[in-house]
Amino acid sequence: MISSPFHLVEYSPWPLTGSAGGFCMVMGLVSWFHGYGVWGVVLGLVLIVSTMYQWWRDVVRESTFQGYHTFMVCKGLRWGMILFITSEVMFFFAFFWAYFHSSLSPSIELGSCWPPVGIYPLNAFSVPLLNTAVLLASGFTVTWAHHSFMSGEYTSGLQGLFITVALGMYFSVLQAGEYWEAPFSLSDGVYGSSFFVATGFHGLHVLIGSTFLLVCLIRGYNYHFSDGHHFGFEAAAWYWHFVDVVWLFLYTWVYWWGA
Repeated sequence: MISSPFHLVEYSPWPLTGSAGGFCMVMGLVSWFHGYGVWGVVLGLVLIVSTMYQWWRDVVRESTFQGYHTFMVCKGLRWGMILFITSEVMFFFAFFWAYFHSSLSPSIELGSCWPPVGIYPLNAFSVPLLNTAVLLASGFTVTWAHHSFMSGEYTSGLQGLFITVALGMYFSVLQAGEYWEAPFSLSDGVYGSSFFVATGFHGLHVLIGSTFLLVCLIRGYNYHFSDGHHFGFEAAAWYWHFVDVVWLFLYTWVYWWGA
């Protein structure tokens, strides 16, 4: 038998259960919006979360214990992560396009000014500035953890990773408080919708990235990484740096310039 550097996965039920969960989620949301209850949403959410856990558990098993993630497989995973982050760049580019479309040439309905008449924007030098410092610090600590893992300094890497997860959670708490106290809402015209959609999706990415890094922290404490094989954490670090860069653009243009 000729060995192959590529990994051909076994038959898996998870694509089917994930599709079923997505279908139940969409149909459940439509049902909920029309006043027919939330059970479809709950069922879809349970199916999706269960699929995510078990599918990623299989990937961890294939990588860590079965040795299927060869050099060529890791190379493909790296390209996949690069393309995924590229698609995320396009995702946020659309939000910035919408924001600048209205802010650079505000229509007469907005009072021909930006922010629109009646909107009192948040102070860019209070909580948003603190959140900027928190994310920049987390970018430093995740880089510290990455270099520590590459150097074989396992304890130092875990310390940096723990601090990064804590800073990510702290950012989410601060943003939740900011939303709670904001003097405008999602329904306040184009300013409210563009602000909350752009910053809200970024906040969602922070939650996803924090979860990503938390899983890496748990795997790290179980000695799943080595100095030459830790792409799971490396992908999480790339994602986190992307989240940091997007926030810098959001802070500069939406919070500071937009106010």
